[in-house]
Amino acid sequence: MTRLEPQTGTGFVLRAGDLLTVTDPTGGQVSDLFCFRADDHDEWLSSGRTIDYGNSVYVSTGSILYSNRSTPMLTILEDTCGRHDLLLTPCSQQTFDLLYPEFQGSYHPSCLENLVKGLAPFGVGPDQIGTTLNIFMNVWSEPGGELHIDPPTSVAGDRLTVRAEVDLHVGLTACSAEKSNGGVSKPIDFTLS
Repeated sequence: MTRLEPQTGTGFVLRAGDLLTVTDPTGGQVSDLFCFRADDHDEWLSSGRTIDYGNSVYVSTGSILYSNRSTPMLTILEDTCGRHDLLLTPCSQQTFDLLYPEFQGSYHPSCLENLVKGLAPFGVGPDQIGTTLNIFMNVWSEPGGELHIDPPTSVAGDRLTVRAEVDLHVGLTACSAEKSNGGVSKPIDFTLS
């Protein structure tokens, strides 16, 4: 098991058939995941295709995560939490400047920055990273469409296991946005098998 310290991230190769398990060790912590097809970075995780084909904004056990070319990229094999988000982009410095007055104009670690660092060894740049799978993130909407971000419902030990359907370059974070994590940034654990 590898631990991502609060507000950090990493990148790695996940081969077809390999499993990735993301665990919330303390509860109430989001993890952003984004991936590309390893042999062609013009093919990436598409929240839109995944929502279209699953006919839901939520994913859980049995859900398939699709690419922008409608290729299955990941299949969720196990989900002990049941609440994840496909709507919101990874937090960035601009997120903190625009939405967090207390951080406006000062540096703040972000998921986008951590995904860029993690995926840079594979030649991925910031403009290639789109809407992430926000593991354990608790987003819901009013009937009129207004979004709410509540603290994650995950408890210590909750986990999500996915199987790679093609060879992937994966970026993974311990989310940096305090408000998405119940006010405190915490670690995320992951295993590859």
